[in-house]
Amino acid sequence: MNINDAQQEMRMNFLGGFAGQLVSGVIWLMAASCWLWIAPRYGMAVLFFGSMGIFPLTQLVLRLLGRSAKASPDNYLWSLGSQTAFTVPINFLLVGAATLYKQDYFFPASMIVVGAHYLPFITIYGMKLFGFLTGVLVAASIGLVFYNPSSGSLGGWITALALIVFGFIGRRIALNEDNA
Repeated sequence: MNINDAQQEMRMNFLGGFAGQLVSGVIWLMAASCWLWIAPRYGMAVLFFGSMGIFPLTQLVLRLLGRSAKASPDNYLWSLGSQTAFTVPINFLLVGAATLYKQDYFFPASMIVVGAHYLPFITIYGMKLFGFLTGVLVAASIGLVFYNPSSGSLGGWITALALIVFGFIGRRIALNEDNA
């Protein structure tokens, strides 16, 4: 399978990343809500442990939407996606270190980890959209740390919104291509 066919299959089967970003966005919303209305440590736990459910929940949403939720065996981009996903829990060690320094750095540090993990999605899906998503998350994180270092849950709300909005944009791109 050539790269263009592999990318097209990923875009079509996974709706341009829509389901994963929607699920992730909802988890970030729940984490920000817990941080704000219950206690920061609960928001941290919801994001960390909730992120472990992203893959199975994404598969469920895709199947509910009538998508196959998998790639063909000869699509090597599937394994790149799996490898990319495992960078997030590894990099959460750095999020932990930043959070030990200052609790309000939890969401901004998480934004950088999640944003950086989207860079390979440019290749996986063949969509520059993921580069823009990375830029938004990283730039917002830097802005929060330098201009509002006591932002609390604000990074969670920003990330949730960005993930959901970019998810719908990716879905639109994939559906337009599918209809063409």
